[in-house]
Amino acid sequence: MAVAWSGKASSMEALSLSLSPPVILTQDELKKIAAYKAVEFVKSGMVLGLGTGSTAKHAVDRIGELLRQGKLNNIIGIPTSKKTQEQAISLGIPLSDLDSHPTIDLAIDGADEVDPHLNLVKGRGGSLLREKMVEGACKKFVCIVDESKLVKYLGGSGFALPVEVVPFCWKFTADKLKNLFRDSGCVVKLRNDCKGQPFVTDNGNYIVELYLKKEIGGLQVASDAILRIAGVVEHGMFLDMATTVIVAGELGITINKKQ
Repeated sequence: MAVAWSGKASSMEALSLSLSPPVILTQDELKKIAAYKAVEFVKSGMVLGLGTGSTAKHAVDRIGELLRQGKLNNIIGIPTSKKTQEQAISLGIPLSDLDSHPTIDLAIDGADEVDPHLNLVKGRGGSLLREKMVEGACKKFVCIVDESKLVKYLGGSGFALPVEVVPFCWKFTADKLKNLFRDSGCVVKLRNDCKGQPFVTDNGNYIVELYLKKEIGGLQVASDAILRIAGVVEHGMFLDMATTVIVAGELGITINKKQ
C-alpha cells in the first residue's frame, strides 16, 4: 500500500498485509479492519485501556464479542470516557480504574492525525485528558487509524489541535494560546456542542481548538509551552506514546512499530 507520508521513518518497521480481493471500502469499514487487527494483540488476563471514538468503538465491540465467545477471559478494561464506559458495560466487559490498576498491559485507541514518527493528535472527540492518562500508563499503546489520518506534520490536516482548559476565564487562556503560536498563523475557537453551547468534557472543562497554518516547530517544546499556561489542563498532542500504529487503506493494512 502506498502511504501518503513523507519524511524520515527510520524509527518505524512497516509490515504490509494485502487484502484479497481488492475492494472499495468505506472509511468506517477501514476503521473496523484496523480495529479488529489491533484486537489480535489482546490476550486473556490483560488489563486493557479502552479508547474513545468511532474507530476505538469497533475494537471495544470486538473485545466484547470475544469475551462472549469465550475466546478471551479475565479481561479488565479501563475506559477513557463515560461513553466508552457505557459501551463496555453494555457488552459485559469488566471495568476498573487507574487507582486499582496503575499499570496497563495494552491500550487500543484511534487518532485524528499520525505523523511519520508516530506522534499523534487526539481528542477531537473531547476525551483527550483521560485518554492521555490511561495511554500514558500502558506498556503498549496500539493506535488504529484509516489512511486519511496520515499527515506530514501534526496540524497538517487543517483540522483542530484540541486543548482542554478550565472554564474560568477561558478567553484569557485562549488568547495566551493564540499568542504562543502567532508565527504559525494560529486561529483559536471554543468548541460548541450541537446546541451551540460550550462543549463540556467528562471532567467539566472546555475545549479550545487551535487551527494552525504552519508547522509549530519542535513538538516537545510546543507541548511544554502549552502546559505552562495557567488555565490549560492538557493538550491533544500524544508525543512518543504509540508503540504501534495500524493503518487500514483500500489496498491493505500497514503495521508501523516504534523501534
